[in-house]
Amino acid sequence: VEAGSSWKDMIFGTKWMPTISTRDSRFLPIFSVTPVGTATCTAPTGELGNCIPSKECLLRAGIPAGPCAGGFGICCVFLQTCGGVIRENLTYFVNPYHPDIYDGTGSCQVTVQKLHPDVCQLRLDLDMFVITPPEPLNHVCNQDQFLVSGGNPIPTICGTSTGDHMYIDAGLGQSNAIVLSVITSGTFSRIWRIRVTQILCSSVSRADHGCLQYYTGISGRVRSFNFNTVTGRQLSNQDYSICIRAERNFCSIQYNACPDTENNRSRSFTISGNSNNPTGSMVGGGTQVTQNTCIMDWLLIGCMRSVDRIPPLAACEDRVCGGTFSAEVGTIQRTVQSSVRPFRLYFHTDGIEAPLDVENRGFCLDYVQQPCTNGF
Repeated sequence: VEAGSSWKDMIFGTKWMPTISTRDSRFLPIFSVTPVGTATCTAPTGELGNCIPSKECLLRAGIPAGPCAGGFGICCVFLQTCGGVIRENLTYFVNPYHPDIYDGTGSCQVTVQKLHPDVCQLRLDLDMFVITPPEPLNHVCNQDQFLVSGGNPIPTICGTSTGDHMYIDAGLGQSNAIVLSVITSGTFSRIWRIRVTQILCSSVSRADHGCLQYYTGISGRVRSFNFNTVTGRQLSNQDYSICIRAERNFCSIQYNACPDTENNRSRSFTISGNSNNPTGSMVGGGTQVTQNTCIMDWLLIGCMRSVDRIPPLAACEDRVCGGTFSAEVGTIQRTVQSSVRPFRLYFHTDGIEAPLDVENRGFCLDYVQQPCTNGF
């Protein structure tokens, strides 16, 4: 075994692979390691798999999906559907009959078992996620629901969230099981493929505490679940944090509403009000707060300022809502900057939309971290 390798390398992704050792038949270990390439591979269908010997793949009930490691291993994909138990890293929770659509009614659940007590989090990547959207009046998920139980409280979601992700607190010890459930009712062309990755407590990939979503990199995009500028509906009963790792030598962050090329006016930020009509921004929590401003549905960005309007040392706001993204009241969309670290957004919606709130889409924001200067 190469110096510096460990059981963590073997299980959670390095260049080592498990094979049976015949070094000493009296003390046969569970496995030893043989360098046959990287542990993660990509199947022709797009799924991520584990690069392991072909016999191991079959013994572990995986699906062989082509050679890897220069032909020394097989790309083994693990899938589980209703009633299954996830015992492998990088396992997909898929709908019945996947990759075909599913239009049945009932409860489809899988149980995630931790690979080791040192696993602190699960990351759920919604590679494909299309279930029945929320009802149109109050945007409640009363027909289809995606639920997570056994970890930290997770808001119920529905609709289309392909490409989104979640981080789940896996708890302490190895016995704490997480259950993923898709509840369906009525006829709808559903499809889901959710990749489950287990994250060690010591991993650099571990999200900060309390973050349902976690992003890295100097720039990127964040959005609410079921966001779409044409057909999306902002989900009711949401409470969660979106976190962005502050990169080294970056002290502030700027946000802009995502481009909207599908409407004659931007609907990339429509959180409250009647979004069928032009709706301005409202702010709260700072100098412009009023009694009834941003108290039902809102996005919190700590001490935000519109960068082209307010000097760096001017007063700031914390909450924004309405139908225009800005750190000040008005109908002009602006770039917003915050110097509060860690970089974190908090999204809240209540359970009522009608009659005051109509056709809100949620939000989509592009972010760019800003280098440190003498002013920060």
